[in-house]
Amino acid sequence: MGNFTFEETNPLCIYNTGSRTGLIDALTEMRGKLSPEEAELRELTDSALGKLQVMSDAEFADLELYPDFDE
Repeated sequence: MGNFTFEETNPLCIYNTGSRTGLIDALTEMRGKLSPEEAELRELTDSALGKLQVMSDAEFADLELYPDFDE
């Protein structure tokens, strides 16, 4: 179900709108505002977007998108 890395989970939690398509839109908008120096964040966002796009809404609903401050 996505197999998101810890690093990918952070922007998912920050930009989560409550729906898979809303999150995809929010991440896509954020990605468009990144500077060339933010290549690492762009790659991370692209990876997360790819995983979100292939998962179903039901799979998305099962995700726990809360930051894990213990890791």
